[in-house]
Amino acid sequence: MTAVLHGYFRSSASFRVRIALDLKGVAWRGVPHHLRRGEQRSEAYLALNPQGLVPALEIDGLVLTQSLSIIDYLDETRSAPRLLPTGAAARARVRALAQIVACDIHPIDNLRVLNHLRGALGQSEEAVRNWYNHWIAGGFAALEALLAASPETGHFCHGDEVGLADICLVPQVVNAGNFDLDLTPYPTLRRIAGNAMALPAFERAHPANQEDAE
Repeated sequence: MTAVLHGYFRSSASFRVRIALDLKGVAWRGVPHHLRRGEQRSEAYLALNPQGLVPALEIDGLVLTQSLSIIDYLDETRSAPRLLPTGAAARARVRALAQIVACDIHPIDNLRVLNHLRGALGQSEEAVRNWYNHWIAGGFAALEALLAASPETGHFCHGDEVGLADICLVPQVVNAGNFDLDLTPYPTLRRIAGNAMALPAFERAHPANQEDAE
């Protein structure tokens, strides 16, 4: 049965899940919810996901939310490619890299935070852009240092097989480009993101290639 992904083309969390679905060869169709128009707050969608966020994935008779949890489920229930390496230490490293993006950068830079800065807090677009880039730059500096210094870094974040850390990194790099963040200080991140975007699964998942792209 075809899975149903509720998302938004510009949502980096939705972007992550699109990549994982494609890598795992899972057939899916998208149901877009335009975040800037508040469609994620509709009564019908809140009945599906009371948090009113994207993505949500209908699969195997379940409704799954939160991108990392969805990706973990796909990795546990679908075969190769494995998105986490073997070995506890290697898995811990990959999860840590992924969580720098998904837990430290993304939550304070997502659309609802930016809208709160613009609206209730009355911040200018320049101030919002500075906020956004400040937090990405700090996270990217840490990622660059960790990846550049580690012998475990290869073609991708961990060795030469694409995995969870790359799935989290690439959407954040794409979003950083939307806010004109200078990526020059992060050569390792640029190299890895370029390698990943050369893969069909990442290219197909790109926001510009979604049906709801504007």
